[in-house]
Amino acid sequence: MMELTGYQRKDGKFGIRNHVLVLPTVSCVNGVVNRIGREVPEAVCATHPHGCGRGGPRDVEILFRILTGMIHHPNVGGVVLVGLGCEVSNTKRLLPLIVDSGKPIEIFNVQEDGGSLATAGKGAAAARRILSEINSQPRVAFPWDQLLVAMECGGSDALSGVTANVALGAVSDRLVEKGATVIFGENTEMIGTAHVLARRAKDAQVAKQIEEMVGRAERITHEVMGDLAGLVISPGNMDGGMSTIAEKSMGCIVKGGSTTINQVVDYGEIPAEHGLILQDGPGYDGDSMAGLAASGAQLMFFSTGRGTPVGFPALPVIKVASNTRIYQAMKEDMDVNAGSLVEGRPLNQLQAEMIDLMIRVINGEKTKAEVNGMEVLTFMTVHPPF
Repeated sequence: MMELTGYQRKDGKFGIRNHVLVLPTVSCVNGVVNRIGREVPEAVCATHPHGCGRGGPRDVEILFRILTGMIHHPNVGGVVLVGLGCEVSNTKRLLPLIVDSGKPIEIFNVQEDGGSLATAGKGAAAARRILSEINSQPRVAFPWDQLLVAMECGGSDALSGVTANVALGAVSDRLVEKGATVIFGENTEMIGTAHVLARRAKDAQVAKQIEEMVGRAERITHEVMGDLAGLVISPGNMDGGMSTIAEKSMGCIVKGGSTTINQVVDYGEIPAEHGLILQDGPGYDGDSMAGLAASGAQLMFFSTGRGTPVGFPALPVIKVASNTRIYQAMKEDMDVNAGSLVEGRPLNQLQAEMIDLMIRVINGEKTKAEVNGMEVLTFMTVHPPF
């Protein structure tokens, strides 16, 4: 098995990419960030629809956690942070949370730096400077216990819980065995399975947290959807052969494998434990991915049965098709065909293939989502279940 290589950060973590991230504090300056991206295509630009800070303290807490999590992310070698000036998440409030990142950060505000065009020009020049600074950083070997891998599923069908998520679970177990950490969330897609997950908790406290997390997701779902709560699945899920959230949940949780659950973390919170971790995050794919990324995952496996091409900024996403039909139909978007399991392929062979691909991706090979530029950043600022 090949060794893992990456870029060592000053905080001791290792990134598997060495990106310059161009990040807006507020959606008002997304246009400025996009213009920087056109001028410096080597940079990763992560626009988002938030930042004004409407809502309560919980909204602002999550907003700051995701923004700072992206800046501290181990796959990010340097940052150009673009603010407007009057937003809640302004650069002055963010600065104390990022000043110890140990990486080059240049900060601009449109209202203070001459307007949108002038700020874009300054930001582009800064991105080029940081790229020049970090490009000479060498890859070095790092141990398995420094690896955090996220597991996500979206656009599921009736085979997702039979093939693709089973394959993700096999990879999860192998990673934990090697000393790595695996994290997955989607609390609405755990409804009906709290007792199954709680049995795997490392102690009574973690079991209680699992039950509270899933119970809260179910309660809010009932408050929002009433008698239709049991059908909180997408039209595509139903077209793919699913009927209820309980059916979806049983297929969803198998992507975490079978090992002990060592910790439950909040949305975007960085785990303090190794092994298998649950995140209290929403089922909506984009929001879920952001929480997992902000927790520090260096890469993600993403299973899909209906087919979704979405990736994530600065985070390689390995797309795993649950059936051969969607793999063939979206071959430029899918990295792995888990549909081969129902065609007679042994699970251990597919597990080995996925681990081998993962190591190649860690060491620099691009995923289909990276090649195609499918990166999308969206995240919740309130705490809905969906």
